[in-house]
Amino acid sequence: MSADTVPDAEPDLDGAPDLDADWGPVTGWGRTAPTAARLIRPRTYEEAAVAVRDCGARGGIARGLGRAYGDAAQNAGGAVLDMTALDRVHAIDVGGGTVLCDAGVSLHRLMEVLLPLGWFVPVTPGTRYVTVGGAIGADIHGKNHHVSGSFARHVLSLELLTADGAVRTVTPGTPLFDATAGGMGLTGVILTATLRLQPVGTALMSVDTERAADLDDLMARLTAGDHRYRYSVAWIDLLARGAAMGRAVLTRGDHAPLDALPAGSRARRQPLAFRTSRLPAAPDFLPGGLLSRTTVGLFNELWYRKAPRAGRGRLQRISTFFHPLDGVPHWNRVYGRGGFVQYQFVVGHGREEALRRIVRRISDRRCPSFLAVLKRFGEADPGWLSFPVPGWTLALDIPAGLPGLGTFLDELDEEVADAGGRVYLAKDSRLRPELLAAMYPRLDDFRALRAELDPRGVFVSDLARRLAL
Repeated sequence: MSADTVPDAEPDLDGAPDLDADWGPVTGWGRTAPTAARLIRPRTYEEAAVAVRDCGARGGIARGLGRAYGDAAQNAGGAVLDMTALDRVHAIDVGGGTVLCDAGVSLHRLMEVLLPLGWFVPVTPGTRYVTVGGAIGADIHGKNHHVSGSFARHVLSLELLTADGAVRTVTPGTPLFDATAGGMGLTGVILTATLRLQPVGTALMSVDTERAADLDDLMARLTAGDHRYRYSVAWIDLLARGAAMGRAVLTRGDHAPLDALPAGSRARRQPLAFRTSRLPAAPDFLPGGLLSRTTVGLFNELWYRKAPRAGRGRLQRISTFFHPLDGVPHWNRVYGRGGFVQYQFVVGHGREEALRRIVRRISDRRCPSFLAVLKRFGEADPGWLSFPVPGWTLALDIPAGLPGLGTFLDELDEEVADAGGRVYLAKDSRLRPELLAAMYPRLDDFRALRAELDPRGVFVSDLARRLAL
């Protein structure tokens, strides 16, 4: 399957087109800090080049489907390039397992196209509504990091529109690739990417589920058994205290083979059909107090109790296993108009006591988080600002209006930094800049390359200003 070819040289800007642009509010998925920006929607590579050239004194930043939780894809008073109109799948090598596509293509669209051919995206986060460009810019990770690493590890090449208007072919192992993977869009606008894919026999997952009595039990189970599974994640109850602190439901799985599907079933007749489900959208007028300690505590109790003590081989749709929240459009509204903070950190192996202290502090603080997950990371990824390093990563959501939240998270940041860990920039909205260098040792290299590549500071975001990236 093939489509249009990709430009391999600087676009011709003669007769530059009129851009689709208007001013409007822009916010992250956490809905905490909306800012106004000039929204530009390029429909061609040439229009993207014009937008970069004319983005103005406040610069510009590329944006996909807006699933960065914080301010990484915002640019107050400047330009924001909505790349979702550049969404073509150019070529699929069915035999070799690669795809060439525009950066504005969503992982959802890739799944629709690739699954019937027996291929799956190599890495997916908790939502499939992210673009390929966003996946590279944030160097996203998923439940399979301990096996497959992050998204950028599966990028064979990309086309990058830089501040001088050139389109550069960027390949792994080069400084520009390592700065772009996890670089939060600050090296340029990704136009296309060629990805290596994961072969699958069906569109279903074979899933094992078990309960862990506490945090130590959970870490022991993950350490002992993760090597047997491609995908692994644990929901953790951060309101549980005492002997039950860190109790969890551990879910692990692999792509189901064809012979695991029931004979004569619809799934057996159409094993590679990509099926999803959608519930009604969350309303935009939910009260801010809906997710209180009481309601989240009740949810956590029910969720833990209903999980099997040791369930084996349950078949689930890919969408159910990887993206349960995608079935509820605008689920971020359940936190009320004040929004929420998504906080994710990683600490290395051998730093388990730091993880225990942080979980204990969150538990004692009674933070009402019902979307809290713990995973093990494998080998570090090459991106200079890529988040994953070998160790333990905990992600949790917290209503933004919780009293004293800012001070509390500042204290957690310091504990993470002291343990040699880091926070995830794609989810951050409030980290203090003085901690960044301790968390990301290649920060100076990133800044130096940016200064050389983009001396006028064309590419900038609210995140970049806040952290002096």
